[in-house]
Amino acid sequence: MTILVRRIAAACALGAALAACGAPNTPHTARQGHPAPASATASRPPTLAPGPAGLTPVFKNGPRTRDKTVALTFDADMTADQGARAAAGEHFDNPRLISTLRAFKVPATVFMTGRWADEYPQEAGAIGRDPLFEVANHSYSHYAFTDDCYGLPTVPEDRMRSDVERAFAAFKKAGVPRAMPYFRFPGGCYDQRALRTLSAAGVTVVQWDVVSGDAFATDADAVAQQVLDGVRPGSVVVMHCTRSAAPATEEAVRTIVPELRKKGYRFVKVSELIGAAGRHQ
Repeated sequence: MTILVRRIAAACALGAALAACGAPNTPHTARQGHPAPASATASRPPTLAPGPAGLTPVFKNGPRTRDKTVALTFDADMTADQGARAAAGEHFDNPRLISTLRAFKVPATVFMTGRWADEYPQEAGAIGRDPLFEVANHSYSHYAFTDDCYGLPTVPEDRMRSDVERAFAAFKKAGVPRAMPYFRFPGGCYDQRALRTLSAAGVTVVQWDVVSGDAFATDADAVAQQVLDGVRPGSVVVMHCTRSAAPATEEAVRTIVPELRKKGYRFVKVSELIGAAGRHQ
């Protein structure tokens, strides 16, 4: 499959992928991650100022500086109507991927749907309590916030804000102590109406500048190469973590991480990139 075909397939798969992150249900010690500084824990997470006319701000990448930072992000997708598939045995989690990130000591941002947190509360809570990771909002339902978004069902305009708020409530119920005020649109689809409607939610929308192509991919080397070819200082990489819809991701990460470190890159959470962007304004 050529790079072009992989990118087209990846873009379509972003909207429909049944991606999800998982973490082992057993407790782990703080030494598996990097403890957060006390000042960072107490302070408010960095966000971007509202856009023109008060629209919800959109963040795609950090500053292109000599500080070679990169944020790996993982969408934990599960739509509101997929409970029967989970009950039938489909795995929307990927504990092995989360374990690999811990073993490699890679900070990451998990954009989680509220429906997934309801399905896997112990795993959601474990991710949220691990200082190596941060949990951000990917809606409750994983329904689209625009029309014609890769075949996803659509959230009515009058329910957009409540869908986001319902996800935050699901995270809290699952034991996530501090979800970040960041939001990623299902499928990456948004328009002015959606940005205007969510302005009162107080979130910063987070997109990406590197598509990994991992959704439904089976060639881990191709996924890794696409990421390695696309990353620049300040990049946000979108990936997925599910055994059913992104089976090659964990293996790809095992190549991506050491190769980027050889090139001098440092892995950070999205919050660090947003904070850096604010300082460079």
